[in-house]
Formats: sequence, C-alpha cells, structure tokens
Amino acid sequence: MSKQKTPKYLDEAFALECEELLRVFLQKHKDYGKGNILEIGEMGIAFRLAEKVSRLKNLLSKNNGPVNESLEDTWTDIAVYAIIAKLYRKGLFQKLEVK
Repeated sequence: MSKQKTPKYLDEAFALECEELLRVFLQKHKDYGKGNILEIGEMGIAFRLAEKVSRLKNLLSKNNGPVNESLEDTWTDIAVYAIIAKLYRKGLFQKLEVK
C-alpha cells in the first residue's frame, strides 16, 4: 500500500489499494498501451494471470523470501489484470481510452 495515512476502516484501506492499482495501471498503460491485450483477448489475459499466480506460488515457497521479485508487485499485477479482464468482458477496455 502507498505511504498515505493509515486507514481507520476496512473500506478506506480497500479504497487506498484501488487508488494504487489505478496508479500502476496508468503507469504501465503509458509504457505498453492496450494493443498487447487487444491482440490476445480474454484468453491471453487468463494466461498472463496464470503465469503471475505461478510466479506468486514460487515466490511464496521460498524460505527466505524473494530476492529479485516483490510479492507486493506480483499481487498488484494480478489485481490489475483481474480488473482489465472485467473491463474487457464488458467491452470497455476495447473501446475506451485513458483521458
């Protein structure tokens, strides 16, 4: 979670995480655009998610924790891909642009 105020309630904590996911999404969108997602569609998103989950399981099984990968970044990637998938299923990812 970002270095913001400590939330007092669960819904506030959830909202802060969503803000962080949006920040990461926009940052990566600037680098990659959405062409890579549009080329492969929903099945491609599912494969990417499967790869992220596999990486997560591997990182969690390390006794001393990850050395070169962040568990936080991996969880963030999974969450962002899940939201992209939801937007894709609704047709919003395909037709809308970032302002």
